[in-house]
Amino acid sequence: MKLATLNDGTRDGQLIVVARDLKSAVVADGIAASLQRALDDWAFIAPQLDTLSRQLNDGKARRTFEFDPRRCMAPLPRAYQWAECSAYLHHVELLRKAEGGEMPASFRRQPPTVQGASDDLLGPTDDIVVANEAWGIDFAAQLAAVTDDVPMGATPDDAYQRIRLLMLANGVSLRHLLQDELVRGCGAFRSRPATAFSPVAVTPDELGEAWQDAKVHLPLRASWNGRLVGQPHVGKDMTFNFAQLIAHAASTRRLRTGTILGTGPVSNKDAKKGYSCIAEKRILETIAEGKPVTAFMAFGDTVRIEMLDADGKSVFGAIDQTVRPTGYVPPAPEVAVEKTE
Repeated sequence: MKLATLNDGTRDGQLIVVARDLKSAVVADGIAASLQRALDDWAFIAPQLDTLSRQLNDGKARRTFEFDPRRCMAPLPRAYQWAECSAYLHHVELLRKAEGGEMPASFRRQPPTVQGASDDLLGPTDDIVVANEAWGIDFAAQLAAVTDDVPMGATPDDAYQRIRLLMLANGVSLRHLLQDELVRGCGAFRSRPATAFSPVAVTPDELGEAWQDAKVHLPLRASWNGRLVGQPHVGKDMTFNFAQLIAHAASTRRLRTGTILGTGPVSNKDAKKGYSCIAEKRILETIAEGKPVTAFMAFGDTVRIEMLDADGKSVFGAIDQTVRPTGYVPPAPEVAVEKTE
């Protein structure tokens, strides 16, 4: 089934069930007020949502309305946890190569993981609001999984059974601020503004044969200012699948229902597939030409992230955002901004 959250003016929004073709929807009132509420009692509520989904897709649901992604919040507008992993080590290898080093061997055993802010997650058409273009605004097209409760020490097989939903995500980074934070020996914090998610979250069974080995075997499209810049295959070159990512995250603590784990920018070894974040494009330019050429995003730029199934139909709906300036400029450390030609 496909689920979304309608913006009704509250913090957590109203849970709705969306038709498979993303054309119509129905409010899930009487079943669960919010997606988090549904996740908290999934064994009891999911069958009811599934029945409503079947009625909707069969044209038998009552009080249906036209589905409009612009009215959606993130499926989980706020979550107990959001973390971004590096599931594609090819991307990490390129970064290390551009810096003149090698990737640590430990990265092949344990995926690098960064904690993100989960208190304010953006809807699919919410603006990317940034104070300063010079901070190096970058998008990161990726997939994310929403989990049930995961016990500490869960195996990948156990973790696989705890995957409840899948979504698209745009993990925005401020690359020049990130450099400053890393130099200071800190983790990413100010350099990681709010993350946006697709209008729809889907249960893995909605993907059919495209869901195998805890991976999604479909390409992910990223367009920048209306131009397609990447369509890497999500399942190919994915070093750690979702079950492994979840097990790694739960290796030292429990994960609570509603935890979101992202894959990091999707990256294929085949450069013809393009890129899912500008940083990777700049890395390739640095390796080939000695310096980056492509600039980061500017105010007014747009980014669109979408996944199409084998029939060319949108699976999750699209993330479609515009970069906008905020009305204030907070104090910030000086950062070395590279000039591009």
